[in-house]
Formats: sequence, structure tokens, C-alpha cells
Amino acid sequence: MRVRLGRLELENPVLVASGTFGYVREMAGFVPLARLGGVIPKTVTAKPRAGNPTPRTVETASGLLNAIGLDNDGIEHFRAHHLPYLRSVGTKVIANIAGEDEDQFVRMAADLGEEPGLAAVELNLSCPNVSHGLDLGVDPAAVGRVVSRCRQECPHPIIAKLTPNVTSVATVAKAAHEAGADAVSLINTVVGLVVDWRRRRPILANDIGGLSGPAIKPIALRMVWQVHRAVPGLPIIGIGGICSSDDAMEFLVAGASAIQVGTATFADPTLAGRMVDELPAKLAEAGVSDVNAFIGTLRSNKD
Repeated sequence: MRVRLGRLELENPVLVASGTFGYVREMAGFVPLARLGGVIPKTVTAKPRAGNPTPRTVETASGLLNAIGLDNDGIEHFRAHHLPYLRSVGTKVIANIAGEDEDQFVRMAADLGEEPGLAAVELNLSCPNVSHGLDLGVDPAAVGRVVSRCRQECPHPIIAKLTPNVTSVATVAKAAHEAGADAVSLINTVVGLVVDWRRRRPILANDIGGLSGPAIKPIALRMVWQVHRAVPGLPIIGIGGICSSDDAMEFLVAGASAIQVGTATFADPTLAGRMVDELPAKLAEAGVSDVNAFIGTLRSNKD
């Protein structure tokens, strides 16, 4: 079950997605944290953020639309109060950061580079609910600059979390790869809108939000497969609508070396832990004993 994402090695490919697992402490009663491949606490910004006004989440027919706005305590509070606990959970800890501009990303990456006990830093280059975040993430050149500069300033492995809201995700992924990213996370939420036609208003106070959950799984799978084929050698973490170990296997065969369980945790907080137990049997069903022999083996019907 052991997988490698550039310089980052995980005991198994099951991670939990930033923004759906709090600061991890909240989930300790539901998930055997030490059994997971790693944990990713909620996104941290340079300064504390209250987030967007409410309502900022709404259920859809097959998912969740959110415009949380990166509500968090800020990087200094994270370092002083959350990191000491995170170092004790018994598995890899991947910090997720978001900057308002390139320089802020670099400063935060440098700060976290001074912290022991972190396995990697995931750059949230793709949040659709914060000013500047999405603008930066759709520009391959900007993504490349941020990744390159963060890698220079931070000794930890660097993961670029990319937006699906682009014409060619492979182009952005290639820029991240060439800039030195150890891996990319695919995908973040898809921009969407839910309306109350009686009030003639969007339901979210922010109007638009990010769609996650089962509705986006086909989009995420398509993008993982495209990037795997277009950018050989770039490790991928698959995200988007993963609600079962079968879903995880779909992402692995499409080219992801690891997966993140996100929105499904809200409905079933125990899911990620069970998935670790279930995957070996799924791999045996596929006729392999090593997950690496299964990753990226999806064949096109046109080949």
C-alpha cells in the first residue's frame, strides 16, 4: 500500500481533503488517524479570516455547494496551537496554505519550512471563493512561479492543488511539474450556482460557490487521466466525489497515486479509516498485491 509522491512517501494512498477535516483534532473520535496515509488540515492564510457571510453552504442534488471563504485562525496561530497537536497524530501531516498573491504564498511556505513534523505543503492555488486565488490558479505561468519560489524557500515537498475551472488543466499541471512540484492535487471544486427562484436570489450569500461531492467525480476522473497521460512522471492526488473504496480504485487506475476523501466525510466521518482497510481486498480483486502495479493502468478504448 506504500506510495511515493516525489519526495513524499505515504504508508498508504488514503488522505483526507483540506477543508473537510477541520484541524484534524475534531475527527480523532471518528477515524484512527495513525492508520491514514496522511491528514491535511483546513487551509491556512497569512492572517485570520472570518470567511464569507452566511449562508455559505447548500446541498445540491448530488453534492455540496460552498463559499466558506477560507475561515481560519491564521498561520501564526496554526504554528503555535495546531501544529503541536498535529505532530502527535501518528501519520503524515500536509499543511495547506493560500496566499492573496505570490509573495504571500512564498512567505508562508518559508515559515512552514522552519517547522519540523510536516511532511509536505499543499499550495491552494485554486479556491474560487477568495479574491485573487482563482485568478492566480488559472495562469500556468503564475502557478509555475509560485511553485518554483516556494520550493526554493521551503525544504518540504510541494504539492500544487489545481483548479478545474480552466480550459486545459494539463497545461497548468505541466507548468507546476516543470517548476518542481512534487505532486499535484486534482481537483478543487467546480464553480456553481444554486438559486431560490421564489425569492429570485442565489441561496449562498456569496452568490456563487464551489461544487464538490459525487456530481464532480466524472470531471475529476477525466482530469486525472488527462494529466497522467499528458505529463508523465508527475504524481497526482485524486480528489472529487470519492465516497467508497471503489471510487478510490477508479482514481488510482486513472493515474492518481493517492486520493483525498473530502465531502463524503460530512456524511460518514468514518469513511477514510474504513477505506484503508478495504483497499487491499480491492487490489486483490484486481489481481495485484502492490498498489503501484495498479496505478495508471487504465487503457483507452481507442488505443
